[in-house]
This record gives sequence, C-alpha cells and structure tokens, in this order.
Amino acid sequence: MPLQVSDYSWQQTKTAVFLSLPLKGVCVRDTDVFCTENYLKVNFPPFLFEAFLYAPIDDENSKAKVGNDTIVFTLYKKEAAMWETLSVTGVDKEMMQRIRERSVLQAQERAKEATEAKAAAKRKDQKYALSVMMKIEEEERKKIEDMKENERIKATKELEAWKEYQRKAEEQKKIQREEKLCQKEKQIKEERKKLKSKSLTGNSAPRNLATKGRNSENIFTEKLKEDSIPAPRSVGSIKINFTPRVFPTALRESQVAEEEEWLHKQAEARRAMNTHIPELCDLKEEEKNPEWLKDKGNKLFATENYLAAINAYNLAIRLNNKIPLLYLNRAACHLKLKNLHKAIEDSSKAYRIMKRHLRLIHPTELYKLMLRRFGM
Repeated sequence: MPLQVSDYSWQQTKTAVFLSLPLKGVCVRDTDVFCTENYLKVNFPPFLFEAFLYAPIDDENSKAKVGNDTIVFTLYKKEAAMWETLSVTGVDKEMMQRIRERSVLQAQERAKEATEAKAAAKRKDQKYALSVMMKIEEEERKKIEDMKENERIKATKELEAWKEYQRKAEEQKKIQREEKLCQKEKQIKEERKKLKSKSLTGNSAPRNLATKGRNSENIFTEKLKEDSIPAPRSVGSIKINFTPRVFPTALRESQVAEEEEWLHKQAEARRAMNTHIPELCDLKEEEKNPEWLKDKGNKLFATENYLAAINAYNLAIRLNNKIPLLYLNRAACHLKLKNLHKAIEDSSKAYRIMKRHLRLIHPTELYKLMLRRFGM
C-alpha cells in the first residue's frame, strides 16, 4: 500500500503557486506526475501525493522540476486571486473518485485531440511535400521537352542550311554546263562563217567544197553531242572467290595449329558464357546472335509491340553491350512508351559508346541519327 505524503510546503502569488514536495531518492525516470486543472498527483513508489486544488490552474503551462530529493511545481492560476488553501477540504471519497475520473477523462480527450492534431499536421505536410515533388517533376519534364524542341529546331535549321548549300551547288554546276554549251555553239557558228566566206570568194570552187562544209558541220555537231552526253560504260563482271577461313591471313602465312587452339578456346568461352546466362540455354543457335536479336526487335517495333522489342534488345545487350544501335533502338521503344528517363539513359549510353570508339563524332550528328531512329 502506498504511503501518503503530507509533508510539503507551498507559496503563492496572485498568478502562481509554488509547491515543494520532498521525496527521498526521487528521480525523473521513476516518477509519474499527473496534472489537470483541478487535480495533481505524484506517484514515486512507495510514495503517493494527491492534491485536489482549490481553484483551476493552467496545466499546459505549469512546470515541474525534479532533483535533489525534491519536486518543485510551478502552477499558474487561470484567475488571478489568492487561495485560502492549496487543496480543498471536506471532500468525501466519492467526490474524490469523481474528480479523479473526470481528470483522467480530460487527460484522455486532450491526448486524443493532440494525436488527431499531430496526424492532421502530418497529412498536411505529406500533401505539401507531394505537391512540391509533382511541381518539381513537372518542371523537369518541361525542361526536357524544351531541350528536345530546341535540339530539334537546331537540327532542322542545319538540315535546311545543308539542303540550301546543295541546291546552290547544283545551280552552279548547271550554270557552268550552260556556259560550256554556249562556248561550243559559238565555236560552231564561227566555223560556219569561215566556211561560207571561203565558198563566196571563188565561184569556180568545186561542189565538194560545200560537201566538205556540211561534213565539217556534222562533225562539230557530233562532237558537241559526244561532249554533252558521255558514252555508256561497257558491261562487265568480275568473279571473286574467297578462301573459307576464319583468319584473314593467307594459308601460307598462318599457323594452323595455333589458330585451331584459339578457335577452341573461343568456343569454350562462348559455352561458359551461355551457362552463366540461364535464358540462353533453351535458345537456338541463331537466337544467340545479337544482330539476329536486333533485327527481331526492329520487326517487333515496326508492329508496335514495344515491350517484346525491349525484351529482344535486353537479351542482345546482355550478349554484347558494345553495340550503340541496341541502346538507340531500346530508347526508341521507351520513348514510344513515355518512359522518358529510360530513353535519355539509353541515348546517353549509346553516345558514350560511339564517342569512345569514334572519338570525333559531333553531338549534332548523334541527335540527327536519333531523330531518324525515332521517326521524328
């Protein structure tokens, strides 16, 4: 049975009550303090202190300090007035029990309200965080769309400039051909004038002179036709027979034993790779070829079966991850499925592979290749 503590001291002002409760060996860990507007309870086994307060207090702002074998309470009054006593007197057990139960109910309701307020604040914070994330994602998506549009406009301008340059070059060539034809026509006219002047100088000139002039005119006309239209090339065929060998060196310069050993090691490596990839065990021999898988993925892409095409490209990349077209084709499928982040990732991988192998490729050329690949 707990020991009731009656040895305490208290002081007051019009706005606060200062209560000092001595408890030997008291500590924060083992002390249970319960306080409401009209009820104060301290439980430190085996000690128990209860006070049915004279007037209501502000229990939310009131404080308790534990230490040095003493608990010091600072209780703020709701109404500024001087109390006659700390605890009301003449209260029977039933009244005390009702006050305890009412205090417990008030504390439970207040805890419930605090929990609901905390949950509402948490939901509000989550809703705000979700709206901020959606806004950030929308801005990123808009930024990506703007970058794509700018690159598309830039590539279109470069293509138009290249077409204009080609058109001007064709016009320049056409003008040069026309100038050459005009020069040749002038030469023919001059030759005709010379022949006419020779025929007019002597009336006794034989008829074969006119015939010679017509023959010369025909010669110049045929020469003009030969210069303007080139003669067709002669048809021919060249038959080439290749030696069915894996190595490009000639048979007389190769080491057959070493080559066969190398081929045997390559076959063992391929078999070992197939055992590490369980998906390849049930495939046919041609289905283990990345080029065959790429063509199959292209056919599936043409029939708008984008998920199956992605599976084909995935298996081809597992077999050989150094082919940039596999990443570009898979990026096209992701673009059709609106997976923009994966499309950008595959396009970046393709660019890195091409840059590592070619070193001199320009990003604009890669973007043109992507436009053609994506059908844009």
